[in-house]
Amino acid sequence: MRFSKIVKNIHLYLGLSCGILASVSGLTGAMYVWQPEITATLNPELLKVDAITNISEETLLKTSLTLYENQKDSVAKIFLPYREQQTISVIYTNDKTLYYHPENGRILGQKSASIAFFENLLNIHRTLGIPKIGKYVVGGSAVLFFVFLLTSGLFLWWKKYKFNFKKGIKIKWKRNRKRFNYDVHKTLGILFFLPLLLMAFSGAYFTYVTYYKEGFKLMDRVTEITPTEEMVKMGDTLDINYLLENPDKHYALRAIYFPQNSNEGYQFRFIKNRFIGPGLRKTKELKLDQNGRVISITSFDSDPLSEQIAAQMYPIHIGEITGFLGRILVFVSGFIPVILFITGLRFYYFSKQKVNNRR
Repeated sequence: MRFSKIVKNIHLYLGLSCGILASVSGLTGAMYVWQPEITATLNPELLKVDAITNISEETLLKTSLTLYENQKDSVAKIFLPYREQQTISVIYTNDKTLYYHPENGRILGQKSASIAFFENLLNIHRTLGIPKIGKYVVGGSAVLFFVFLLTSGLFLWWKKYKFNFKKGIKIKWKRNRKRFNYDVHKTLGILFFLPLLLMAFSGAYFTYVTYYKEGFKLMDRVTEITPTEEMVKMGDTLDINYLLENPDKHYALRAIYFPQNSNEGYQFRFIKNRFIGPGLRKTKELKLDQNGRVISITSFDSDPLSEQIAAQMYPIHIGEITGFLGRILVFVSGFIPVILFITGLRFYYFSKQKVNNRR
């Protein structure tokens, strides 16, 4: 009895505090689920081109190389077609972003307000817009949410309804306010327990990447990975011209990051499939120092199991790993924390009111 009361208090007070942050994360995440479709619809002149599938990888790389050679030192990043973006975007050292046609390099325009809005929305989702410590506030609340808040709620539900599951997921609509409020809280809590658990677990990954990867390494003994033949190897000396004139055999280039100071090198990010679809997210990354020497190369096909699992945290978090239905589930689930917070707050109010009436 005493243990149950402790669990109940943990659930109550974490819900009243951590629940606010979970609500903000849930609502901003739900909005961001449809970011690709919304931004592409609002910015067709910047993000869409006719028959993108007919433009070869060689053409995309050639256009990127031409854009780089024409502007060189002023270029900070180049993003090739990926997800909703079918064009090439260049971010300059002055933070200005311009979009170019992937086939002929014609300038299409600069970043719009709607694109910037979703970038800011993602920043709020991940950091609350608070520099430096914001990501730890969000990541910490996500850990508390899935380790204590959800599990304590599951324990309380199981203790009460383990012999009557039907009653545990049923909402009686014709009840007094207090009972109806409780029914909504316990029913939505148990029905969305697993989606919320996965979303919170995968969301905390983006704050505690190092710890997650160390934990995932426990699974590296489960299977052996057969290395694939790579175009380049550690210690090779390359230049950007070579990489853009020789497409990778297995992956599509999606981004190039150029050094901005003496401590940085070149970074090339690749993806198996350029556009959104269900299934595993397969990536590759190549890093060069400022002299063009290969200092790091990773690939999904040859990575250990721990790295392969880590690569799935984003598609799991946003639901894309299971396709359109998964994204709908994540979208709906994003509204559940705020409903649970409101109903929990009302339940707390009703309980206090009952105590005061007795007094």
